[in-house]
Amino acid sequence: MPVTTRSKRKADDAPAAEPAALPSTKRSRKPKAEKDGAEADKKEEVQKEKAATNGAATGEETAVPSVGDVINLDGFGGEIELNDGAKTTLKELVDKSKSGVVIFTYPKASTPGCTRQACLFRDNHSSLTSTSGFSIYGLSADSPKANTTFQTKQKLPYPLLCDTKTTLLTALGLKKPGGKGAARGVFVVDKTGKVLALELGSPEGTVKVVQGIVEKLGGGESKEEDVEDSKEEKKEEKKEDSKEEKKEDSKEEKKDGEEEKKEEKKEEEAKTNGEKKEGGEEKKEQK
Repeated sequence: MPVTTRSKRKADDAPAAEPAALPSTKRSRKPKAEKDGAEADKKEEVQKEKAATNGAATGEETAVPSVGDVINLDGFGGEIELNDGAKTTLKELVDKSKSGVVIFTYPKASTPGCTRQACLFRDNHSSLTSTSGFSIYGLSADSPKANTTFQTKQKLPYPLLCDTKTTLLTALGLKKPGGKGAARGVFVVDKTGKVLALELGSPEGTVKVVQGIVEKLGGGESKEEDVEDSKEEKKEEKKEDSKEEKKEDSKEEKKDGEEEKKEEKKEEEAKTNGEKKEGGEEKKEQK
């Protein structure tokens, strides 16, 4: 009986294997509501950070307040120090005052122009505060130690504020252009946050600005010759003040340069002495 054989199926006749599925390259999209919520949270965080120092710490430019503006004192200008090292804020200073605060700014403690300005506020302290209810403070970028020495030496009857990070100075627009310190000026704000004065000026000019405000608040008529400088006088004072500040800056730069040279000389001497010592020890070992 004939035997029938089944032909083997060739390998190439077998059905081709399906290719493995490639991983999807499409990114999973978050729901629109979730995305919008995340963006809103991010914006809120930036706004909070910006409000902490009126934009000074974040590097964002914010409008400097003008006379007549009512500022939000919460977080304005960030945290500063009193010359005794205690931390404080502009809001705390205003809250503690009877009617508001006067803050005069100066470039550097214990320098001629700044000493004159501080002593003018010292000599007029009673007349500026007794009827107005204002609290007076000096403000600079100096350290608490430098300002304490300044306060003690000149017998100043008011505290000095130390804004080493220049957050409050920046917020007020009273930071020295191109520098790290303060420009000379004056800032007056009442209990509601209303700005009564904010301007640059000479040592005498800054005091006269406050005298004018005190007289107006007292209901009296301020005499023009006693309160306001003439345009020529203001120009002269600014010139003198500018000259003094340049001299002070020049002295500081010269002093820093001399100190650097001394340090370099010490390092060179130490290096030379070290080499001599090593040479002497080598000779001893050879012997």
